[in-house]
Amino acid sequence: MIRLYNTLTKTVDEFVPNVPGKVAMYTCGPTVYHYAHIGNLRSYICEDVLEKTLRYAGYDVKRVMNITDVGHLSDDADNGEDKMVKGAQREHKTVMEIAKFYTDAFFEDCRKLNIKRPDVVEPATSCIDEFINMISVLLEKGYAYRSGENVYFDTSKLDEYFVFGNQNEDEQMVGVRDDVTEDTNKRNKNDFVLWFTKSKFEDQALKWDSPWGVGYPGWHIECSCISMKHLGEYMDIHCGGVDNIFPHHTNEIAQSESYLGHKWCNWWFHVHHLNDREGKMSKSKGNILTVSVLEEKGYDPLAYRFFCLQSHYRKPLEFSYDALDNAVAAYDRLKNRVLAIAEEAVNAGKAVKTEDAHGGGHTYKASDGAADAAVFEQYKTKFIEALSADINTSMAITVLMETLKADTDAATKLALVSSFEEVLGLGLLTVKEEAGSGVDPEFEKYILEQIELRKAAKKEKNFAEADRIRAELLEKGIALEDTREGVKWHKA
Repeated sequence: MIRLYNTLTKTVDEFVPNVPGKVAMYTCGPTVYHYAHIGNLRSYICEDVLEKTLRYAGYDVKRVMNITDVGHLSDDADNGEDKMVKGAQREHKTVMEIAKFYTDAFFEDCRKLNIKRPDVVEPATSCIDEFINMISVLLEKGYAYRSGENVYFDTSKLDEYFVFGNQNEDEQMVGVRDDVTEDTNKRNKNDFVLWFTKSKFEDQALKWDSPWGVGYPGWHIECSCISMKHLGEYMDIHCGGVDNIFPHHTNEIAQSESYLGHKWCNWWFHVHHLNDREGKMSKSKGNILTVSVLEEKGYDPLAYRFFCLQSHYRKPLEFSYDALDNAVAAYDRLKNRVLAIAEEAVNAGKAVKTEDAHGGGHTYKASDGAADAAVFEQYKTKFIEALSADINTSMAITVLMETLKADTDAATKLALVSSFEEVLGLGLLTVKEEAGSGVDPEFEKYILEQIELRKAAKKEKNFAEADRIRAELLEKGIALEDTREGVKWHKA
């Protein structure tokens, strides 16, 4: 039995999916106009643990994620520039070039953090027909109206619009509308745009024909349509950060249930902010810290994952390098202890060391039947119980620590760590080889030359060129890692 907090009901209840044994899960994906910062990625780490916990418990999970490559304005009250256009102007590229670059960068960060790629990833620009269809139905049903050549959702037609109740101050901040330019086309203050036309944004880079004029969709419509396209009319869990609660998720529920005529999603899973000493990390404020920056400072991305899992997803987490250093020290002690146990099991002939298929290291695995079945079930049950208490990752790590101290043999401990890693994803059983092995000497020479060129580009603060070199090497199958000892490379 898994118990989860539901933002909609504000209670922790037993999770029961619509279809027994199956979970329809949706995650709000990134707006790909810049790198994801580690605050964004905290949400994706916690959502990854949720998905893996459900799979670990035996559920068949289908997880869908959108990629926002159009329609997300720089102000949540339907004002300002499209963030994608703003990003393209900043880097003197097309919107689609920006979208591809930062989508690839996002999933590379996810790979480094052991975040599983969702089963379905759909960019907003591929679903224009679905958006137009939903908007047309909302107009026919009287839940939407045309004004100033835009199409708006009419919140006055709902019995209850603020379905999440009284948001706290942090959750309200992105939804404050009193201090923005008034949209005189709206009938009601809380109405939101479903479709923008050329009447308002003549210079919009991406535009499509529609029954209401040439234009583009609003941000909120995409998640409703993409989820229904792949998960159907009933969804079990919708995930996102707490800053999505209002207005984004509030608006999703309004338009989706008006379109469908019934309840849409049963469970809402929200991850709280990562803060620094200046408050919430935000791309718009410019105070962002990326995975690449952490690597350049010598931090293993999985140590940051460990840092996140030490805290509960519903609590704000304050980032500082001192706090991260403490997490790194604990992570290193944990991993060294696990690897020592793994070697002990190998020496006893009860485990194997498997070479990585790409030549990048090796992984330990207990031999089949080597674990003590009774002890294995005892600690696995404790691990599941910890996660079942509203994804209590801190308690799950405590169970892992207890397992390593248990009065049992190394093979059983190794088998349990391997099992727990299906959810925790901390890379505890994997050892990366020192960079630079197993390639042609001429190719190695080329790699080293590119590393030097990248080093020079970074020294000149030409970070775009440094990123280009990293991306080009990755396309050739070589991943770079910035460590305290310098740049290391290995086969990707």
